[in-house]
Amino acid sequence: MVEVIQDGAVVSLAYTLRLANGEVIDYSEVDEPLEYLHGAENIIPGLERELTGMHVGESKEVQVEPAEGYGVYDPEDIEVVQRDLLPKNMPLKLGMVLAITDEEGNLSEAVVREISARDVTLDFNHPLAGQKLFFSVQVVGLREATEEELEHGHPHGDHDHEFDDFDDEDFEDLLDFEDEDYEDDEDFEDDEDISLKN
Repeated sequence: MVEVIQDGAVVSLAYTLRLANGEVIDYSEVDEPLEYLHGAENIIPGLERELTGMHVGESKEVQVEPAEGYGVYDPEDIEVVQRDLLPKNMPLKLGMVLAITDEEGNLSEAVVREISARDVTLDFNHPLAGQKLFFSVQVVGLREATEEELEHGHPHGDHDHEFDDFDDEDFEDLLDFEDEDYEDDEDFEDDEDISLKN
């Protein structure tokens, strides 16, 4: 029986995630908690480390620095591509998220930063890169992972989530980039899957 959060445990977690300005950008309530496999890199490392050793019913405030969250913002992850490399009928909008496939078949996501007659500027940083993250967490449940869950690297319970470090989809309709060039948050729901062939 697992009594504290440790590697190989399936954790049911209620949480609220805020940015430094106090804005709530994600949450999971007690009656519908997020489940993750501790030690399997399901969640960001700064949060996982702080949860280690907690008991069921315990609550905690956790601050995660960018380096242990979604990374430090890297200006080198900005790329300018020619518009004719994108589908001609694609309705480009500032702030929209594009799923980009390169020549090797690798998939990544980018936010449209600028649009001109010839070029499109894409930002490949994670939407939360460079942000300090403030979590209010409560441990709702705790159990040993099954062999299958350990093998697959994620839980298979009623509330399991297919995510990787709090997947981008969790934030698409909640993010607000405080930039006058961006459209409304709903633009993040207009993901497009494109392939760039140079």
